[in-house]
Amino acid sequence: MTDYFRPIVQTDIARPNGAYVLAGGWTWFDTVEVLNRSATPRIIPAADVPDHVLSRLTSPRGQVAGLDMARANIMGILNVTPDSFSDGGKFEGFDEAINHAIAMQEAGADMLDIGGESTRPGAAYVPSHVEIGRTVPVISALRNHDATTHTPISIDTRKADVAEAALAAGATLVNDVYAMTHDPAMGAVTASSRAPICLMHASGDPETMQDDPQYDDVVLDVYDFLSERIEAALACGIARTDIWIDPGIGFGKTLEHNLALLKRLSVLHGLGCPILLGASRKRFIGTITNAPQADQRVFGSVAVALEGFRQGVQITRVHDIEATRAAFDMAGVIL
Repeated sequence: MTDYFRPIVQTDIARPNGAYVLAGGWTWFDTVEVLNRSATPRIIPAADVPDHVLSRLTSPRGQVAGLDMARANIMGILNVTPDSFSDGGKFEGFDEAINHAIAMQEAGADMLDIGGESTRPGAAYVPSHVEIGRTVPVISALRNHDATTHTPISIDTRKADVAEAALAAGATLVNDVYAMTHDPAMGAVTASSRAPICLMHASGDPETMQDDPQYDDVVLDVYDFLSERIEAALACGIARTDIWIDPGIGFGKTLEHNLALLKRLSVLHGLGCPILLGASRKRFIGTITNAPQADQRVFGSVAVALEGFRQGVQITRVHDIEATRAAFDMAGVIL
């Protein structure tokens, strides 16, 4: 059976000789947890990891979409939708969307993620022309605004025609929550535009994804899925250096699944791509912290973001820019 190698990530100031830097970033490791579907996890010295795996774990991630992958980047969420779980309707208006995007950048967002279709549990399907009508005018305006001319922008969509229109309007990256499984044309559109892509794991469509999701081993199942989708992207002509991966917290996963993924998040570094973590204000945080309303989940969301930071996550997708930026800045100087 296949072994999976999870670096046990450290940020301690006392770094022993021979420790390895993780992905060219701000964390290090000298031990690795070996996971296997048919064996009890065990811990080995990092030096005993196979060379090809160690190379994936330690190779610096190159700049993607204008962002430095040797630091923790913040992606600000801009939902131009009437029904997103946290801020549905709040930024649906054109002026409100532009103003919020500029405010997020001023608060410390490194990138803006613009979505025109809610993918919350139970959300209805949105036709492409509606999604394009919501997102493209905002992307065009931001690309031509003095404050955001050079700001990286991702289009949060699962549809190739929406991605194509957004990229033509000035979007920088495609954030596909279904990793090119919803629309097989997504790979060709992204490759032809020479745009980077984020491949996320999701189980089931938004309408049904929370109906009793099941996994053999959620951590390893998500790893294998993302590995397969990376290979699919490579086959489409997308370079590995242009691929991000996202475990899809909350997308077809129970509270226990989400926590299992967060605890062993660093195993995904073995795929050799930057990791995006998007858990901001999600329901499991509200359940754990007794915060029924999404806007009450700021503190819990920052705690999850900091755990991602501790495990070397390069991009964190959040609603609360100022709080997350302050937490990252403080954590960074303590390292």
